[in-house]
Amino acid sequence: MISAFANTWKIPELRDRILFTLALIVIVRLGIHVTLPGVDATVIKAWLDDLQKQGANSPTGGITALLTVFSGGGLQNAGIFALGIMPYISASIVVQLMTAIVPKLSRLAREDGGRQKITQYTRYITIGIALVQGFFVAKSLTSPGSIPYMAGVEKFGTLVPHATMTWMALTVLTIVAGTVLLMWIGDQMTDKGIGNGISIIITVNIISSLPGALIQAWKYFTTGDNQGFHSLMMVVMIVLLLVVIAATISITQAQRRIAVQYAKRNVGRKQFGGQTQYLPLKVNYAGVMPIIFASAVLSLPPMMLQWFFSGKAWSAKLYGELAGGGTWYYVLGGIGIFLFSYFWVAMMFQPSQIAEDLKRNGGYVPGVRPGKPTADFLDFTMTRLTFAGAIFLTIIFILPLMVGKIVNLPPGSLVLHFFGGTSLLIMVGVILDVMRQVETHLLQKHYDGFLRKGKLKGRYDRLTQTGAGASRTALVYLWVIIAILIIFGITAFIYKR
Repeated sequence: MISAFANTWKIPELRDRILFTLALIVIVRLGIHVTLPGVDATVIKAWLDDLQKQGANSPTGGITALLTVFSGGGLQNAGIFALGIMPYISASIVVQLMTAIVPKLSRLAREDGGRQKITQYTRYITIGIALVQGFFVAKSLTSPGSIPYMAGVEKFGTLVPHATMTWMALTVLTIVAGTVLLMWIGDQMTDKGIGNGISIIITVNIISSLPGALIQAWKYFTTGDNQGFHSLMMVVMIVLLLVVIAATISITQAQRRIAVQYAKRNVGRKQFGGQTQYLPLKVNYAGVMPIIFASAVLSLPPMMLQWFFSGKAWSAKLYGELAGGGTWYYVLGGIGIFLFSYFWVAMMFQPSQIAEDLKRNGGYVPGVRPGKPTADFLDFTMTRLTFAGAIFLTIIFILPLMVGKIVNLPPGSLVLHFFGGTSLLIMVGVILDVMRQVETHLLQKHYDGFLRKGKLKGRYDRLTQTGAGASRTALVYLWVIIAILIIFGITAFIYKR
């Protein structure tokens, strides 16, 4: 594996793609810390410093955990990338569901150039969602006491000293522009970099909170009265984290391979077919979508309670259970994930279409008649696989709650953020996808991959880039600009101190 990492720098195209991707990642992280115009950055800094002093016992809550995943702290910093890539994710989900439900869109997706049109529709919907969400973000900044992800910031001063209509319009425009820029950066990563750009942005935002989680864990487990017990719990958590990551990788890669036999046919003097191929059905076919669905749906009731029943005792208690990552948040979320897993598979997996395509191409499943019997067989097999995948997703979602009970941490603690839920699944999936693409480049240039035995599954179809890599001149200019920005940032930081 070490030699594979060394070999990546011996392939010029792969090296340029990696450097281009890293440069765009730096730009994304810098943009998150650029505060919106008219917002007092000193108030946010004082509030963040106070949160850091609270350590591992500062709860973030279920809603805040979801927002942190997609904004990378942009919301809490009131940055120009405040919404992150969440509007694009929401638009993509809506378009995918409409493609599966609306026949016209379904036919368009199968036509030549149809995918490009659907992608364009997704971008338009993203701008619409960003306008609505940007307005609510700007509105909430004028009364930060009601913001769940910035609780307590009003104690350190006025966040927006001059909240005029001009400021409101400028802030909404800046937030929408930031979302569009992130969407463009993601497309550039996918086209000229390595991996899927949107997924990489989300993953980088998740990993950005890893150092803070490690510091909080170290302070929590190395201070206190019962040092021996805390040290033992720290070892248990490290072992548990490794086990959870290994299990997540195994389930993410797991698949049921259905044998498909193709009939022999003669074309001129050549004979085609007769070989056996396999139809891979993934155990976790829905991926991370059910968790995103459930978290998005669970984020609506707390907002309704805050808007319509603010100040009532029962509303405050229910709000704390849902928005604060309480027990009911995980119970309802687990049920929602289980149901959404079947819903997503029913929408996206079309056994009738697969059976028809096999029949048209002369393929059949041994022991199963072509046509409707094949569709029924695939549907029955996928239903059983979906049950196992849904149970796995539910366990992953509620795992932070169970680990928190063991080590006496609140469910929304940053320390537990990497033990399950959306973050872990996204990180594992994206890292595996990037490794597959890098391994494909290595194998094409006759280098060994990451694993000498048991290559990563799906490596032969992972090259999704359609454009050439970035030019050397563009890379040099890009890294020079980044170096200048970093120097200005360090200078400003030293000057403020």
